[in-house]
Amino acid sequence: MKSLSFLAALSLLASTLPLVISSDPSPLQDFCIGVNTPADGVFVNGKFCKDPKLATADDFFFAGLHNARAVTNAVGSNVTAVNVNNLPGLNTLGISLVRIDYGVKGQNPPHTHPRATEILVLQEGTLFVGFVSSNGDGNRLFTKTLNKGDAFVFPEGLIHFQFNVGRSPAVAFAALSSQNPGVITIANTVFGSNPPINPNVLSRAFQLDPKVVIDLQNKF
Repeated sequence: MKSLSFLAALSLLASTLPLVISSDPSPLQDFCIGVNTPADGVFVNGKFCKDPKLATADDFFFAGLHNARAVTNAVGSNVTAVNVNNLPGLNTLGISLVRIDYGVKGQNPPHTHPRATEILVLQEGTLFVGFVSSNGDGNRLFTKTLNKGDAFVFPEGLIHFQFNVGRSPAVAFAALSSQNPGVITIANTVFGSNPPINPNVLSRAFQLDPKVVIDLQNKF
């Protein structure tokens, strides 16, 4: 009987373990204000914890997300991140936020978040959005055209994008399931690595002439 109980408990643990390790660690205290210096602090999940007795409301506050951001880069978007690096009260809480401003025909190019699922809500404009499933699922493309008030979810780690298909600028807000989700922009990573990836590697991978690869690397 004891053996059966042990096996049942072990099975339950095995079934829940993936849920435990699939997102940021759950905190064991009310909060852990992230600081970069070890003075009187304890290192927790990438940051030192500020003495909780010294915490103030400002540690949990970020202002100005209502303000439009200038869009001047080549891809036509501006991402304003609110994560543990500029809102220290997020440390250990497993969540963050971004505001994305899109110019006309602007895009948030194909990218991934290695540590987070993302849910995006469109505040203004019209966006064409989508993600691609993994190799094992056949690299299927899931897309949708979003209008004001619509939401769309991008699963953790999958390549996704947003493109402004409207005639005016667009604005979206997105929540992510990590205090520091990270971002890997595919084109920048592949063609703009430091040092550059050998063009012969990329030419075979993308079935391109090496001269085309070198030209792309020069752009990034």
